[in-house]
Amino acid sequence: MHSPPCLITHKQVRGQTALPVLVLGCPEHTFLSPRRLLASGSSVESTSCSGSRARAAASGWRTRIEPCREQAIRSRCTILSGLVVSALFFFPRGGSAQVARSLAHALPAAGWQLALAAGSLGRAGEPTHAASFFAGIDVHPLEYSPALELAQPLAAPVPFPPSYEDRSDAPDRVFAAVDDAAYERLVAAWIDLLARAGADAADLLHLHHLTPANEAAARAFPSVPVLGQLHGTELAMLRMIEAGAPPGWRYAQDWGRRLRGWARRCALLVVPPGAEAEAALLLGLERAKLCGLPSGVELECFSRRPLAADERLAFWRRWLVEQPRGWDQSGRPGSIAYRDEELAPFRVGDSVFLYVGRYTAVKRLPLLISAHARAVERLGKPAPLVLVGGYPGEWEGEHPLATARRIGNRQVFLAGWRPHEELPQALNAADALVLPSVAEAFGLVLVEAMACGLPVIACRAHGPAAIVADGRTGWLIRPDDEDALVEALLTAATGQEERRARGRHAQTDSRRYGWAEIAPRFASLYEELLASSPGQQVARGRRA
Repeated sequence: MHSPPCLITHKQVRGQTALPVLVLGCPEHTFLSPRRLLASGSSVESTSCSGSRARAAASGWRTRIEPCREQAIRSRCTILSGLVVSALFFFPRGGSAQVARSLAHALPAAGWQLALAAGSLGRAGEPTHAASFFAGIDVHPLEYSPALELAQPLAAPVPFPPSYEDRSDAPDRVFAAVDDAAYERLVAAWIDLLARAGADAADLLHLHHLTPANEAAARAFPSVPVLGQLHGTELAMLRMIEAGAPPGWRYAQDWGRRLRGWARRCALLVVPPGAEAEAALLLGLERAKLCGLPSGVELECFSRRPLAADERLAFWRRWLVEQPRGWDQSGRPGSIAYRDEELAPFRVGDSVFLYVGRYTAVKRLPLLISAHARAVERLGKPAPLVLVGGYPGEWEGEHPLATARRIGNRQVFLAGWRPHEELPQALNAADALVLPSVAEAFGLVLVEAMACGLPVIACRAHGPAAIVADGRTGWLIRPDDEDALVEALLTAATGQEERRARGRHAQTDSRRYGWAEIAPRFASLYEELLASSPGQQVARGRRA
C-alpha cells in the first residue's frame, strides 16, 4: 500500500530564492535544504522526508504533517508554485466565510498555497471561532471577543468589527457610523495580523470584501498585488450612501471614499456574475478591472441523498423538538422549541419548503411568511416552511416569529443557526428552497440546494437571475411580488413531477459550480495578476 503523496510548497522571502515548505506525506520523497537553496541552487543536499518533524525543523523547514486530500494531488508529488495570503475581516458567520474556507481547501490542487487572516469571535468549538471554523487551514485569527466586554465595543483597543448593515441594537455598528479613531485602530490591528500571516512574503493578497484590511495592506505591503473579491453587502451600503445616507451615518461620505479607493487599489476585483455593471458604477471603475466569477460549492458534501418519509420526519423531530436551536427576540438559541404534536404538518403534508439565510431586511422574510400563509390556505393541506439560519440575536425589522404570529401562520418553523456541514441533510429533507431576497449578490445556498436536487424559487435580480433557469431549474419571480411568490409556492407544492424534473435539471446545472471547476479559475486570475506585475514575478522566480 502506497503512502499518501506529499505536497511541496515554495515561499518567497523578500525577493530571494524560494523557501520550500514541506507537507509531509510520503516516505520516499526527498526535500532540499533551504540554506543550500538560498546559497545558489546548483549544488543541493537532500534529506529523506521520512525523518522526524524535529529533524526537518532542524534543517530550517517549516513543516506540517497532515493527510493530503486525494483531489488535491496532480501527481506523486505536487509542487505548489505560489503563496497567496487571504484576508476575511469579519468573524465566520456568512457566505463569504464559506467561500474563503472552501477556496483554501481547493487551491492546492490548482497549484497555490494559502494562508488566511481572519476575524474570530467566541471560544474553540463555536462556529464563529476562526481556528475551529477554518480547521485544517493555515489560519491567523484576530480576536474580537474582548471588545464585547465593553459597554462601547468600538472603543476597544481592537474594536468590534463594523457591518455594512445598520442595526441600532447590535454591537457591530454600520461602517458609516464609525469614526476615524476606531478606524485607525482597526487598520493597525490588521497590519499586525497580515504581517503574522506572511503578507510580506506572499506572491499576492486575496482580500474578501472592502474593509480596513485593504487599508492595512496598502500601507504596510504596497508592493504586493491585491486581488479583491466583493460578496455584495458592501455594494448595498454604497447604494444607500448614494441614495442619501440615513440619519446617524455621520461618516458615510468618508467610508464611501474609502471603499472606492480600496477598489481602485486592487489590481483586479472579482464580483458575482451579473454584478459587473452596478459595481463599476458604484465604485467608479472601468469594467475591464472587474471579473465576474461565481463562488463554488463542495459537491462532495452537497449531493442528492433524499430521505425516506420516516427518515425525514425523524430529522425534523431532531432539529425542532429534541435539539432545538431556534431563537426568539431574546437571541438565545433553543428559546424556540416545538412539541412532537406540532410536527403534524410534516406527517400529513407532502411538500416541505426551506429558507436558509440571515434575518436581514433584504431577504424579505415577512413577505415570504405572508405568501406562504396564503399559499397553504389555497392549497388546502399542510406544506411547512422551515427557516434555517439567522445568526443568534441578529435581525432587522420584525422578527420572523413575530411575523408568523401576527399573520397566524402556524406552519412556519424556526430551526436556528446550524453548522454548515449539517445543511446538506436539511436540504435532502426538503422539497424546494425559497429565497425571495431582493439584493442577493450571488446566492451560494441556491447552488447548494440545486446540488442536492432541489428546485429553487428566487427573485429575478442580481445573482439568482444568473444561477436559476426559470422553468427549468426553478422559478424566478419579480422582486417584492407577493402574488407571484404565492403562485410559485402553489405550483411547486402541487406539481410533484414538474418539481422533481426541475430538481434533476438543477442538480445537473450545479456541477459547473464545483470547486474543481472554480478554483482553477481563481488560480488563473492569480497567474494573470502576477504576469502583469513584473517585479513580483521576478521575485517569485517561477517556482516549478
